[in-house]
Amino acid sequence: MSSELVTSTHLTRHAVIYVRQSTPHQVISNQESLRLQYALQERARELGWHEANIDIIDSDLGLSGAAGSHRQGFKDLVARVALGEVGLILSIEVTRLARNCSDWYPLLDVCAHRDCLIADRDGVYDPSSANGRLLLGLKGTISELELHTIRGRLTAGLLAKAERGELAQLLPAGLLRDPTGVVTKDPNREVQERIGLVFSAFLQMRTAVKTTRLMTERGLMLPRRNRFGDICWRQPTTAAVTNILKNPAYAGAFVYGRTRQQPPTASGRPPLKTPVPFGAWRTVVRGKYPAYIDWDTFAKIQAMLSDNRADYQRVKGRGIPRDGAALLHGITWCGECGHKMMVRYKGGSQYVCNHLHRQFNVPECQCLRAGPIDAAVAQAFLSAVAPAEIEAWNLARKSERQATAALRHAEEQQIERLRYEAALAERQFHRVDPDNRLVAAELERRWEAALLTLRQAEDDLARRTTQAEEHRPISPRLHTKIVALGQRLPEIWANPALRRSQRKALLRCLIDKIILHRCARDQAAVRIVWRGGAITELTVPMPVPTLRALSRGGEMETRVLELVRAGVYDDEIAQILTAEEYRSPGLQNGVLVNTVRGIRRRHGITVARRQTRWPVVPGCLTVTQVVERLGVPRKWLCERLRRGILQTMREASGRHLIPDTADALEAIRALRAGNIHQLDLREHRHD
Repeated sequence: MSSELVTSTHLTRHAVIYVRQSTPHQVISNQESLRLQYALQERARELGWHEANIDIIDSDLGLSGAAGSHRQGFKDLVARVALGEVGLILSIEVTRLARNCSDWYPLLDVCAHRDCLIADRDGVYDPSSANGRLLLGLKGTISELELHTIRGRLTAGLLAKAERGELAQLLPAGLLRDPTGVVTKDPNREVQERIGLVFSAFLQMRTAVKTTRLMTERGLMLPRRNRFGDICWRQPTTAAVTNILKNPAYAGAFVYGRTRQQPPTASGRPPLKTPVPFGAWRTVVRGKYPAYIDWDTFAKIQAMLSDNRADYQRVKGRGIPRDGAALLHGITWCGECGHKMMVRYKGGSQYVCNHLHRQFNVPECQCLRAGPIDAAVAQAFLSAVAPAEIEAWNLARKSERQATAALRHAEEQQIERLRYEAALAERQFHRVDPDNRLVAAELERRWEAALLTLRQAEDDLARRTTQAEEHRPISPRLHTKIVALGQRLPEIWANPALRRSQRKALLRCLIDKIILHRCARDQAAVRIVWRGGAITELTVPMPVPTLRALSRGGEMETRVLELVRAGVYDDEIAQILTAEEYRSPGLQNGVLVNTVRGIRRRHGITVARRQTRWPVVPGCLTVTQVVERLGVPRKWLCERLRRGILQTMREASGRHLIPDTADALEAIRALRAGNIHQLDLREHRHD
């Protein structure tokens, strides 16, 4: 069978037969289609080509024709046509060449430019002619439409099944599907309670990393599915714990659309699947599976996991509380532009809004010192939480006891499983033929390994039991005394043993976010948004470098000059201004004597120096007076006071006062001579 479109020019070039099937399953099962495609060699010979000029490209077997980027054989075919090596392209139908118009029409353009014919089982076409291009264009369009029609039918059936929650999905460890298709919990109680322990431990620890660390320290394994779908026990990892916490099947819900497939890239790499955020899933059918936790608890866990991500720019999460100096790290927002503020520790802790600076290279929006703001927010938190302190402490104690009991029960279950495995290994060893030493040696080794694992787990449980007995729960009498103390949260907050991360976690229990806005050069407006939606607004004074930067700087300067002209000394002026709520540039409250002195000297005003800086206390001597009266070195006396060897009365200002009595002065002489080694003059007695 020949064609009038085939000329001698075409016959001088090669005829290429393109062979393709869409999936590996079709390659194996649909052998008849494959035989028909290879039989196109006879069709090429009938059109006039010699056997030596007939080539077959079959490197794309098992690949879909929906795109050409991943088909190396199709790329080679287009390249050979562009080089003028091909006179005829043969395929059983045009769908074998391409099912995408974006790949089909460029091939037609190249064939038309290089005078290459295209043939299928229906006939031979010339892409350079109007009729040929019309027919080939229609075939390509119908081919692409057919692909979308087939895919739409399959997808519609799948989505309809998913809407009813009947689409069979791979179930996680802890859930099983019986032969009738009904999903039930795993009958293994250890598997059930270990899954429940992961959720309860996370609700207590609030981070997946701490939950993993707790289970690792306790030596507890996690149930996971292997590649055959069977349950196996493995070491807990953060990824495994996170997968359990994020799986909605444990909340009894069937979910379809947890991931979204990205479009294929130009590099030919396979498309990636990206997770869809919680709340944007396509299909959610609750109550389809037996639940380990309720849906509200699952939603709370997802919010906590999202909040733990320290991705300030995209996710706007708060991040996990860490040991940085900034107390409000992760929960501060800018009152100017509304973006999340970050923490800068260079040059002291600061809250910085640099989102627009990073995006558009504009100046930073705000930069506020963290110290004064942290102190004000901490004080507001302590004032708000004080009435509920005892109740919260009782709830925390109860939660701790429940968590400890759950961990101990999990350890006992794990030991019970290890005992069964050791007994099973023993039975297998006793059943083997003693003469078969190759098998008996291997079974003996397994038995010894099981016994060793069991003994190690029992020793760990015994050690933890001993430690728990050393830290017995408090008695009812002691509990009554603790409750009677009351209002101890400020003391606990100031305790150096309390880590910064723990203080941040306490704050986040009540505070949702903090909005900061510099309302003046020396003031910052702080808005506290509490968890319940209530709002507290504070005005926090900020330290500034100069007097002119203070809002009341000019007013304070006028007041200083007024008092100086009235004959008031610098220290007294500082006390008066502090009482009138003025402050020095570098302080949040209070006025320094140096600030008053600097204002006075800047205006060229001098005053007579006071003869006595400190008021005289009847019956007491100062350090200077003792040095002059006894003739002892001042450095020696100050060193003994600093080290606590000599203890005396001390004023709030820091001045030491020594009793003006003969016994006290004689005791100091004895301390100087080395006759005594400790002296306490606070009650006029010494050792």
